[in-house]
Amino acid sequence: MELHQVEYFLAVVDHKGINAAAGALQLAQPTVSQAVRGLERELGVELFHRIGRGMVLTSAGRAFVGPARQVLRDVVAAEGALVDSAGLPRGRLDVHVSASLAFDPMAHLVGRFRKRYPNVSLRIGDLRDEEACAALIREGHCEMVICHLPVTTSGDLEVRELGEHEYWLVFPPGTEVPDRDPLPLAELPDLPLVIVPKGASGRTQVERALSAAHKRTRPSAIVQHREVMVPFVLTGVGATVVYRPMAERAARRGAVVRSVRPPIKQAYGVVYDPVRLSPAGRAFLNLAMPSPPG
Repeated sequence: MELHQVEYFLAVVDHKGINAAAGALQLAQPTVSQAVRGLERELGVELFHRIGRGMVLTSAGRAFVGPARQVLRDVVAAEGALVDSAGLPRGRLDVHVSASLAFDPMAHLVGRFRKRYPNVSLRIGDLRDEEACAALIREGHCEMVICHLPVTTSGDLEVRELGEHEYWLVFPPGTEVPDRDPLPLAELPDLPLVIVPKGASGRTQVERALSAAHKRTRPSAIVQHREVMVPFVLTGVGATVVYRPMAERAARRGAVVRSVRPPIKQAYGVVYDPVRLSPAGRAFLNLAMPSPPG
């Protein structure tokens, strides 16, 4: 078994097919297909059912996913255990991040980290389900997760708060809004809202705050991806409540923006396994945390 065969197998799993995997790997489709076939011959089992052009994991394939991820994680960990001639970490650091935290704080943290540790590359994955944090780390997808808090994990993982975001109100350009800033939620104009689905991070805090101010959540659009909330507002679909950095960017594009009273805040933090931190991972945490890990 060769390492690239394991990598290609997982690419097919993650991208749900040979063609998409080949595109992600920037390889020809036959190259990926032949590598997976070769891996199956060496293991003596079929890892996929070929159904038309589709690829569906067999029971053996599903059983192999976890060990395969661990193989790649061990390779990344081995590379990350190295230091350069100046004693600084090198290798690769894998981090999954909630989409709404990708700009602030993640982009800023990565910028600072790369200036200090130029021989470490970062692979940033998109975290869609914050309840999957523990599984992502244990199954070898990443070394740490940056997400909203609170988050549920078991005893072997640590959760450390990094900071908090404050929610602001964003209205379509030209909306008549009281001049007060911060704006009491009780004076919020009765506009429909562009919101994320129930259960999504942050919506509970927003709904509680609106309810306390005797305002109700009346959606004009329910969107899966927070990145489209501001564009929807700018086209007049409705108002929204987003983190301050997103609101400030919306204001530069013509939106009417107000902070709120009482403030609505949500903490964010990092989840990681302290036993398996690489030098690169520990360096990132030392940079990101208000107080470094022990």
